[in-house]
Amino acid sequence: MTTLDAPRIGAAQPARMVETRNVVPYECEQHDGVCPVTELRGALAREAALLRERDALIERESTLSRESNHRFLNNLQMVSSLLSMQSRAAGSPEAASALELAADRVFTIGRIHRHLHSVDRVETVAFKHFTEELCRDVMAMMSLEGCAARRIMVEGVELQLPTTIGIPLGFIVSELITNAVKYGDGSITVRLAPDARKGWALSVENEGPALVEGFNPAESKGLGMRIIRSFVRSIEGELCISRRDNNEGARFTVLFAAP
Repeated sequence: MTTLDAPRIGAAQPARMVETRNVVPYECEQHDGVCPVTELRGALAREAALLRERDALIERESTLSRESNHRFLNNLQMVSSLLSMQSRAAGSPEAASALELAADRVFTIGRIHRHLHSVDRVETVAFKHFTEELCRDVMAMMSLEGCAARRIMVEGVELQLPTTIGIPLGFIVSELITNAVKYGDGSITVRLAPDARKGWALSVENEGPALVEGFNPAESKGLGMRIIRSFVRSIEGELCISRRDNNEGARFTVLFAAP
């Protein structure tokens, strides 16, 4: 634009057309004196309030659970320390040995509890590695109780499992290994493998006398088996019990699905 073309300051500007629109207020069509839109907004607000209340409740329960576990572990540590101190003050070698053994047992129980809850705040767990460490802790505790040392082999694939599945499976493995050490012989094998029907199969098997024919876990009144069945139900799994391939020993298998 040249200097001659530039508009002069103060010169009248051409008029502009301004388009106006008439805004029609929305009127809710009421039914029996109730506006559906207003009712919907109220329902959504109530639902949002319930969701906030639920989230707060979940967080409060999670905090209480962590605090409870922390106090439990502290109490175990205190008991273990007191037993160790008492063993050093015992008047006889036999009493000192028994007290020190009890202290070691309490300490190992704390280790297992800590290990099983070490993944509470994460979403997934490398289950094979998790199981290997758990088996070492369980075997250490069983050795303190006078059980002969047993070889435990953890086989199969490494699988990232949601902790909502991995932790219950950890409790199941702990109970099954304890049973295998108490009632079986020879080596113990923990195996995680794909399953064509359910997705995955976690098995714990041991050598030794063959499992009683027709054994039904649902009829067992032992606390250990009740714990196992409870955790299997919690992950919507299936418990299968059989003998090993050589028709000896016992094999407990948990079939489960994992995302």
